[in-house]
Amino acid sequence: MKFSIRLLYLYLFSFIGLLICVIGIIRILDLGMKVFVFKDADKYQIYPTKLPDGNQQLTVEEMQVRQEKDTKRNRQRELSSSLSMILVGIPLYLYHWKTIQNDG
Repeated sequence: MKFSIRLLYLYLFSFIGLLICVIGIIRILDLGMKVFVFKDADKYQIYPTKLPDGNQQLTVEEMQVRQEKDTKRNRQRELSSSLSMILVGIPLYLYHWKTIQNDG
């Protein structure tokens, strides 16, 4: 096996694709742990505050509803980002790794 820039490129991009997949999977596992095991991991202490216009004070219940909506949006954003990483990383890895295997 002879060293070449092309081979270095193939191994580098195989590694990058695999790394992207692993990070995406770790993020999905982290999200799953927060949703099913550590359910209070995304919750924070709520204190009544005034709205930005200063006219109306929010109740604790209203703030809890807002926090739950924000948590749901953040989890959806994290899931879509993680799935995107996996969907990009798998083809990147497979293409370059198969190329290495076929050249060998």
